[in-house]
Amino acid sequence: MAEAAKSASKSTKSGFTSEERAAMRERAKELKASANREEATKAVLEAIAEMPDEERVVAERLHAVVTAAAPELDPRLWYGQPAYAKDGAIVCFFQNPSKFKTRYTTLGFNDSARLDDGTMWPTSFAITSLTAASEKAITALVKKAVS
Repeated sequence: MAEAAKSASKSTKSGFTSEERAAMRERAKELKASANREEATKAVLEAIAEMPDEERVVAERLHAVVTAAAPELDPRLWYGQPAYAKDGAIVCFFQNPSKFKTRYTTLGFNDSARLDDGTMWPTSFAITSLTAASEKAITALVKKAVS
């Protein structure tokens, strides 16, 4: 392991790495912002604006689709990513690939989403691009999730 990587992830007296402390500070800011819908929405839009171009385009469209499908959901940041909550519980969330070092954008649903279907069902979806058909499917999923 490179020396810089070792020191960056080394635990301090508190037992937390610098990355863990930064994540805790970020989470505290998210919680504070989520108390006010207007501030939370602003934080979500700012996070989307900071994404790389291709991811930002998908995130902007996805935000529009989710908020149109379920206006009762409250936009908020969750682990620095756009998420949408009902009664304080995250229903669905966005993950951009550059932040999580993955191949594709992900739309995920938490257990508060009402997507139960038999004994097994998907809780996250890879999105490579948004088409009219995929937007229609996302709209249906979001509506079902909050039903």
